[in-house]
Amino acid sequence: MASPPEGVEPAVIHAWSAPRSLSTSLMYSFSERDDMDVLDEPLYANFLRVTGVDRPYRQELLSKMDPDGNKVVKEVIFGPGEKAYRYCKHIAKQRLPNLTGDLMKKGKHFILIRNPMNILPSFDKVVPPSFLELGVAELVAIYSELCELGSPPPVIDADDLQRDPEAVLSGLCEDLGIPFQPQMLKWKAGPRDFDGIWAPWWYESVHTSTGFSKSRRYPMTFPFAFYDLLEQSLPFYNMLKRQVRRTTGSLLPPPPDPPLPVPENKKILVWVGDELLPRDSARVSVFDSVVQGGDAVWEGLRIYDGKVFKLEEHLDRLFDSTKAMAFSNVPSRDWIKDAIFKTLNANGMFNNAHIRLTLTRGKKVTSGMSPAFNLYGCVLIVLAEWKPPVYDNSHGIKLVTATTRRNSPNSVDSKIHHNNLINNILAKIEGNLAQAEDAIMLDQDGFVSETNATNIFMVKKGIVLTPHADYCLPGITRATVMDLVVKENLVLRERRISLSEFHAADEVWTTGTMGEITPVVMIDGREIGDGKIGPVTRQIQSAYKVLTAGLGVLIPRNVEA
Repeated sequence: MASPPEGVEPAVIHAWSAPRSLSTSLMYSFSERDDMDVLDEPLYANFLRVTGVDRPYRQELLSKMDPDGNKVVKEVIFGPGEKAYRYCKHIAKQRLPNLTGDLMKKGKHFILIRNPMNILPSFDKVVPPSFLELGVAELVAIYSELCELGSPPPVIDADDLQRDPEAVLSGLCEDLGIPFQPQMLKWKAGPRDFDGIWAPWWYESVHTSTGFSKSRRYPMTFPFAFYDLLEQSLPFYNMLKRQVRRTTGSLLPPPPDPPLPVPENKKILVWVGDELLPRDSARVSVFDSVVQGGDAVWEGLRIYDGKVFKLEEHLDRLFDSTKAMAFSNVPSRDWIKDAIFKTLNANGMFNNAHIRLTLTRGKKVTSGMSPAFNLYGCVLIVLAEWKPPVYDNSHGIKLVTATTRRNSPNSVDSKIHHNNLINNILAKIEGNLAQAEDAIMLDQDGFVSETNATNIFMVKKGIVLTPHADYCLPGITRATVMDLVVKENLVLRERRISLSEFHAADEVWTTGTMGEITPVVMIDGREIGDGKIGPVTRQIQSAYKVLTAGLGVLIPRNVEA
């Protein structure tokens, strides 16, 4: 590319990074281009003058570099040059409030990030590390400001650069609107005449390099004196990591995010512990009992017309489960209800929503099975989502019978609504493989118990039957429907029911908070009745709809002044 006429301002490329992020190697890479001159931290003197921070080379630097930041921006960074492009290596913390807005508005910008885990082990060779020195928060601020200016900058990660320099540099050049030049991949060992005064303190390893070194297979031992600093810095790094430019070649791009059943749930607030968090930040500790052993209890709640349906009944069962599981330090009913209401208000969910309410035994002081390690108290999770009934209640569903048997009370009593759902999941896998919506589970004697996710009812010659709750969860929706059957002047019988009776039933439906009243039109390839939704099923569906419209605990809401 031809050089610009003398006195013409080159196109400026601003590279923003934290220290120890391969920023000098990247500067050397760009300096190998035939159309590029480079500036090594041109705002360093301004940073030292304004902040007063100390460096071993402070006085020499201030005497040899112009400390007037705005003058540097105007006359050095955006001054005339001999090449088409000018590469400016910037350290994020050197962008100070006293600088002109032209610094961010002019030129093209990109951000180089590196995991603080890889920065901190070698950082304190010259200065003690601190949150300010790392500058990761300032990198996020730079990214946000450029986005507000309408120019979201490319973000590259040092780990990717080490893994496949050509792919990353090619992609970066494409984003910057300049051609990639292969000579960017190699350079001669030794210092450069454009190195900053600080080079003898910081650039020793770069001066011995001739290209981007491969990253270590195993990390250096982390200096745990910097553990708190790592915790402070990682969230900022992770925010930028999500914006990293993905390339082709050996750096395979990650698969796209799968579509959500309800796209609106991409941005929700989830209650974890004692606070509301964005969906992707809503996590529990790896020491939590629910991670260590599925040691938690849960409930499903549905929201209708500004009310939580059967809230008190669900909380009764939740507390019964915590007693059966011998939980300690269980939060009060009022505290849990308050967390539910806060979550629903924050998300604006007052209808057609569902809550997965989980209470774990809590975090352990060390990994292990014993509840004696649970010394922090329980952890509450309120996961509210926009969620219509999960089954096709208008046309019905198909079921198959699983070979996996329902737990006996001799092993794990199904009346405890616990999170150890492997028994159900194995049956659900069988249903998925058979391309059925769910799977019927039998008890140890071969009688129908329930499905992997719901209770089950059948109708024969006008009589409604449902299995005893000996091996199944006595669901709250199940109990509600049993009451409705009686109120609708139908005959209800609760007894052992064999699978063949379900095959020969006139009507079958399932019940659950997630699915409400779901007609079943086929079991194990056999049509139920005439393969259509029967009259009793429709009668119960209608009665249930009337009930949910009228009952429930009102969600308290703030009244705007």
